[in-house]
Amino acid sequence: MWQWLVETLRTYPEIAIFLTLGLGFWVGKLRVGSFSLGVVTSTLLAGVLVGQLEITISGHVKSTFFLMFLFAVGYGVGPQFFRGLKGDGVQQVLFAILQCVAVLATAVVVGRYLGYDAGGTAGLLSGSSTISAVLGVATDSINQLGIGADEKKAMLDAMPVAYAVTYLFGTAGSAWILATLGPKILRVDIAEECRKYEAEMGGSLGANEDRLTPATQLVMRAYRLGDSPWVGRTVREFEASFGTATADGRPIRVFVERMRQDGRLIEPTPETRIGKDAVLAIAGRREIVLSGADAIGKEVDDRELLDLEVMILDVVVTNKALTGRPLIDVVRTDLQDIGRGVFARKIIRSGVEMPLHATLELDRGDTITLVGARADVERAATAFGYADRVTEATDMVVMGAGIVLGALLGALTFEVGGVPLSLSTSGGALIAGLVCGWLRSVNRTFGRIPAPALWVFNNIGLNTFIAVVGISAGPGFVAGLKAQGLELFMAGLIVTTVPLVIGLLAGKYIFRMKAPIVLGACAGARTTTAALGAIEEAAKSKVPALGYTVTYAVGNVLLTTWGVIVVLLMS
Repeated sequence: MWQWLVETLRTYPEIAIFLTLGLGFWVGKLRVGSFSLGVVTSTLLAGVLVGQLEITISGHVKSTFFLMFLFAVGYGVGPQFFRGLKGDGVQQVLFAILQCVAVLATAVVVGRYLGYDAGGTAGLLSGSSTISAVLGVATDSINQLGIGADEKKAMLDAMPVAYAVTYLFGTAGSAWILATLGPKILRVDIAEECRKYEAEMGGSLGANEDRLTPATQLVMRAYRLGDSPWVGRTVREFEASFGTATADGRPIRVFVERMRQDGRLIEPTPETRIGKDAVLAIAGRREIVLSGADAIGKEVDDRELLDLEVMILDVVVTNKALTGRPLIDVVRTDLQDIGRGVFARKIIRSGVEMPLHATLELDRGDTITLVGARADVERAATAFGYADRVTEATDMVVMGAGIVLGALLGALTFEVGGVPLSLSTSGGALIAGLVCGWLRSVNRTFGRIPAPALWVFNNIGLNTFIAVVGISAGPGFVAGLKAQGLELFMAGLIVTTVPLVIGLLAGKYIFRMKAPIVLGACAGARTTTAALGAIEEAAKSKVPALGYTVTYAVGNVLLTTWGVIVVLLMS
């Protein structure tokens, strides 16, 4: 039975790939306390285990899936990458460049000191910086070297060993250093710094709850005015009577969504005049509505009046007139009437939730979640940009053409001083993804890839590549781990820690960024989302995310590119 299974896997290696993926995703989700191997590392180790059966898989399989992965990475970060090249994002771009150069320099110095070859150093950089894409780019570069097949194989086999040993501290260590040691190095109370920053930003603007519950911040209640001084005055005047801002600086937005007047239901405009005994359906933040309830009139249970269809809709910001400006300015000017009855629930930028505050500036490509009556939300969506409705369709024409053109560009080779240089097909695919992602943020009818599909391209693309790497390197992996395990772990600790410390000090003393932004920027430049989560948990705030998105986009591009550079430097 065992012999039959082994022979079958050798004959049909595609089965071995799916076996590795299944094991990797299963083990990667297991947790012991807060510790988890992660899917990528688990898939690599599962591949090594399956690879002990000496299964041969064509290198074209991993190349195909790796191109898919890199295009998806570029597509996801494209809007923030190009946005960071202009305006106030330049400072964060320069910071990310410094952080990434520190990573490269540290890895090369440590690799040379320990006598590692190009493959071992690439794996060291990849694992300690948790940038798995380096493995693929470095593989392409090693295969282009004018050296013997045995030497190439030795380099390629060294990469996954170095990656696997250093990845664990690269992930957990980065989170611990930035969330725990980072505030000590910066000499700040990070939670207090975030509170101060939030106060400067003008307070919360909307209903930033993750779900609708009995404790949801937005409410709509009905009140009968009776003999009220508001009879004969306009809806706009009534709404303005609640004030413009709370004591802590949060903007006040209260709206009359519907009215019952003379027995009829009315959809009021700001200029509608309020009649005697009118019943008003008032929407706003709970504490604001309740604070003025006594002065309004008697609360009534008018189910027909309150029977409004509430809609939650994701809208992608494409309107140039609204970008680069504080949210509160947009709300009080451009959307004063168009945005009536609509509240922001959250804003997602490059997959990261931003702190929803009055002075947060919108970026093109941001996804803002609006909540309110259906008619109000639909009206506001057209003003912001493009309603990102759920769909299953993926524009494979754009994705296929993008990968082809990018890979062809990357395949071009130029010789400088007798050394062949090229982006490689993987680097070209990354650039194509960046351009297509940016074009998508400018024109929402171009190249749509829904979030679930992008997840598949990202995760299945990367992990299939990693699975094949593990299976191919399996026979020599165990021997390499025994020979260099402890040494590699210490080398990874150094390559993880030194660039982060450099980044923290540079952010504070050279770039003069506020502490929460420095911590978020360090996590972004190192492309470690786990560290951002740990920082936000320690800070009890999402303010660090403001430093994450631009640096994450730049870090993804540069760290991936280092796969080419480290091979050139070490070979």
